[in-house]
Amino acid sequence: MNVYFSFFKIRFIQGLQYRAAAYAGIATQFAFAFMYIMLYLTFYQSNPAKAPMEFSQLSSYIWLQQAFLALFMTWFLDNDIFSLITSGNVAYELCRPMDIYNTWFMKSCSTRLSKTILRCFPMLTIAWLLPEPYKFRLPSTGSAALLFVPAMFLSFIVVIAYCMLVYIFTFYTISPMGVRMTMVMTADFLSGGLVPLPFLPEWLTKYIYLLPFASMQNVPFRIYSGQLPVSEALIAMGLQMFWVVVLVFIGKSVMARALIRVTVQGG
Repeated sequence: MNVYFSFFKIRFIQGLQYRAAAYAGIATQFAFAFMYIMLYLTFYQSNPAKAPMEFSQLSSYIWLQQAFLALFMTWFLDNDIFSLITSGNVAYELCRPMDIYNTWFMKSCSTRLSKTILRCFPMLTIAWLLPEPYKFRLPSTGSAALLFVPAMFLSFIVVIAYCMLVYIFTFYTISPMGVRMTMVMTADFLSGGLVPLPFLPEWLTKYIYLLPFASMQNVPFRIYSGQLPVSEALIAMGLQMFWVVVLVFIGKSVMARALIRVTVQGG
């Protein structure tokens, strides 16, 4: 375990060095946040009766989504891992006395965390100082604040475990683009990355809430904003823990089968 923690620490410190990229990302995410907020504001003003969330809740949801973009977006993948698989350099990884699944898992965690830490605090601080109706708000209740942190952690692990499957399935394909686009676009929509899940039809969301996608950013952001009651939040967190175990188990099982016969440079 110390080996993987050291690997995590090295990659995390390395990721903190790219501050110029973080500042550029903050500017971009501010632009997208304002665009989404103004878009939804028009919808609320035209037909407020049909809104499934209070606008203050939606505003906080959008700011959290942009601030923690690198943490939860499944399209934020490591191209170095894809290159290792497609080029055959994964052979060097297999020669190391480390479990390749755990190594890539820790690498993904450290990369996402380092990028998020550089961006989230400046974004949320500035957003908190904005005027109504654009501002970011503190949690409405103490229970929401307490549940938000473990829900964030569980969501993060679910995202990493899901993205690990994208890498692993690349072992079975010539190009990673097909698997990557299919799995990323599916997760982006069903996790609330494009449209918050409460805005989707109820006949659809009752099934989505049972899937691993709803255990990603949907749960902690709705808990924080107060849109998800405590009783429902605890059930959702139970599902998060379930999907963490399932996705990691599937990932390790498929990885073990994929490594039985690995094609490296045609050999």
